[in-house]
Amino acid sequence: MTRFVERHPAWALIVIIAVAVVLWLIFAVWPPGLEDAIGRKRVFLNAVFNGITLGGLYFLVASGFTLIFGLMRNVNLAHGSLYLFGGYVGYAISASTGSWILAFIVAFILTALVGILLQVLVFRRMEGQDLRQTMVTIGLSIVFADLMLWACGGDFYQIQTPSWLIGPVELPLITALKSSGEPVYLRYPLVRLVIFLASVIIGIAMWLALNRTRIGMIIRAGVDDRDILAATGVRIQIVFVLVFALGAGLAGIAGVVGGTFQSLSPGEDIRFLLASLVVVIVGGMGSIPGAALGALIIGLAEQLGSVYIPTYAIVVTFLIMVLVLALRPQGLLARR
Repeated sequence: MTRFVERHPAWALIVIIAVAVVLWLIFAVWPPGLEDAIGRKRVFLNAVFNGITLGGLYFLVASGFTLIFGLMRNVNLAHGSLYLFGGYVGYAISASTGSWILAFIVAFILTALVGILLQVLVFRRMEGQDLRQTMVTIGLSIVFADLMLWACGGDFYQIQTPSWLIGPVELPLITALKSSGEPVYLRYPLVRLVIFLASVIIGIAMWLALNRTRIGMIIRAGVDDRDILAATGVRIQIVFVLVFALGAGLAGIAGVVGGTFQSLSPGEDIRFLLASLVVVIVGGMGSIPGAALGALIIGLAEQLGSVYIPTYAIVVTFLIMVLVLALRPQGLLARR
């Protein structure tokens, strides 16, 4: 951060001013003139929190994608299918057992097993062949989509929120003042806040595992020079299978999350694959903090855009991606 400020003082000043303005919009009581110009503060705060929690969901999907694509150099364009598969598995387990937590566990395990099969049967045979990996995984994603459509139909499914997470929670953010001067505070769904907190914990755990543990050192060394690492006696293929399983399992967990506060339906696999690509491009390949930052930016852009410029909301995210590619093609927090 210090180096960025020293090298780009103008951009650093712009970022500081933008952050200060956003914080003022969130915590200050809006004057009537501002509400007349851009709408009620409650709508703005809901859009911000929706964007942050959506960013948490995007991070869960993109973190698995960045592990597989950014670290292992495997082009897995069937990653969105893993998301949808995990969501369907979570729905089936939740509907049959009534356990929301069990849905996460089973979805993670089964999606990780599918990821292991993909790594052993597909990617191990095409290491370093990016074009072949791309074409094969596009074909696999089409096959998976048809199989899930055949098995689950074209209906919309939503995973039941557990009773202990149903209902809103009052946050210490003032949305308006009553005529008596009494403040009105923002009420927001508890389940979204819990899921976002879980995504933060998962992100921190992944970063610590990759940067502060022996297995993380082995993974990073295997990416940089797998031949030398294999010469030291490390069974690099087993390490890569475990990483692929973790990345696929995270996509399965994200599917349960998405099915809880959104819905599951055909086409969601493509949507979340594109979101993962955009997040990884914006944040930087192979970077967990980059995936978190990219997911937050894209989530906020989508939700604020859908509220204030709904006609062009989808354009905003791709405009952000184009700007990042033009100004910093390696990503905002690219792994060095």
